Amino acid sequence: MTVFLSKESYEKFKSELIYLKTEGRKATGDALAEAREKGDLSENAEYDAAKEDHAKLEKKIAALEHALLDVRILEDHEIDTSTVTILTKVKVFNEKLNKDIEYQIVSEIESDFKERRLSVTSPIGKGLLGKKVGDIVEISTPAGMMKYKILEISK
Repeated sequence: MTVFLSKESYEKFKSELIYLKTEGRKATGDALAEAREKGDLSENAEYDAAKEDHAKLEKKIAALEHALLDVRILEDHEIDTSTVTILTKVKVFNEKLNKDIEYQIVSEIESDFKERRLSVTSPIGKGLLGKKVGDIVEISTPAGMMKYKILEISK
């Protein structure tokens, strides 16, 4: 599956992958070696924690490698703001909260709800895709039915 990223995001993820494969692996390897030196591995909580940290690191490395296998970098001039698409920012009026909110629609790998970066596969992301300024959208979310009016679409 193609992952659409900005050049900036691609470089960030590439750098993170290099860091995890070098410094990250060294740190977890050192922690495993140190815990191993403490004796009986069957009752060694430090060793179990170090193994778990190492497994999490390897899982993150694998996920980043997989995501970066099929990347398409979108340049600013390729992003169409006539409708909500990936890498657009969309300002909406949330009727339930009675306030304006701005989201950026991104690939799953970049999503972060706290930063208002919504995955194209999230309920709100899917509901907003393809919509235009002025459209009113009702979206079923885990928090219930949400109603948004699209106010602005930008890069």
